[in-house]
Amino acid sequence: MSNQLSVQGFHHITAISGDAQSNVDFYAGVLGLRLVKVTVNFDDPTAYHLYYGDGIGTPGTALTFFPYAGGRSARTGNGAFGTTILAIPEGSMGFWEERLASKGVSAIRSRSPFGEESLEFGDVDGFAIALQEKVTKEPVRWEGSEVPFEHAIRGVTTMQLHSRSGSSANFVVDQLGGEVLDEKEGVVRLAIGEGNHIDLSTVDREALSGHGGIHHVAVAVKDEAEQEAFHARLYEQGRHVSPVMNRTYFKSIYFREPGGALYEIATLGPGFTVDETLTDLGAGLYLPPQYESHRAAIEANLPRLKLPSGVVVGG
Repeated sequence: MSNQLSVQGFHHITAISGDAQSNVDFYAGVLGLRLVKVTVNFDDPTAYHLYYGDGIGTPGTALTFFPYAGGRSARTGNGAFGTTILAIPEGSMGFWEERLASKGVSAIRSRSPFGEESLEFGDVDGFAIALQEKVTKEPVRWEGSEVPFEHAIRGVTTMQLHSRSGSSANFVVDQLGGEVLDEKEGVVRLAIGEGNHIDLSTVDREALSGHGGIHHVAVAVKDEAEQEAFHARLYEQGRHVSPVMNRTYFKSIYFREPGGALYEIATLGPGFTVDETLTDLGAGLYLPPQYESHRAAIEANLPRLKLPSGVVVGG
């Protein structure tokens, strides 16, 4: 198996949230992202799966959530991903500081071990976010956002990963095609794909899953052939890796890195317009084919949710 396999960077980040309406209000409202898909957790149709991103949900811009009412809050720690760092255009820090304050979101400025200025805050469930000014590829414009395009979030740039395993960095390099770039203040910076980073460190406690915690981080590959090559290499290395899962908008495999955090490798296509037009993205509830015949029962059991389109689903 070739050792030259490399992922293309982040595909999406999936987290667990609480109230679905509060989640929509924060990400589509406060952060101005487009709600590009409303569907259900393919493995648990009693819960929504909400996708946000740029105007078309381009891989690398997507944040997705499984909302579950009730339950505990997550605790950051070893064995899990930590803060999600999002890129904003140069010169946008002041805009975001003022916008967050106007929405009642407490944010603080900080500086990473690698010298980047960050604006740190949490969502309604405590999901940890930081904004950093970066020069990135321009996202697909969406005119429905309250946030002017010149200040719009550009996508995921860096993920924090906490691990006690000394093999976590080697795994990113050997299995995902990453590269060790630097180490400062106990944080190892790994390059992954084009312009993306994983910042690896050890903290003094173990993680607990729950609201505000990351379920998994998905990295991108071009197509199913590349995905199969990764699957074969992971299997040959003795890593427990799932079969290929058809997620309608991409195909996925899942596995855990040595420290215990869950990764997904997802294909770039076919994308979110496979079952909706570009204009209508996020305008209603879309179900995977295996659940369509159960639509009435699924909708009745989902909590009522008013979408930015004005459509009400669930309940």
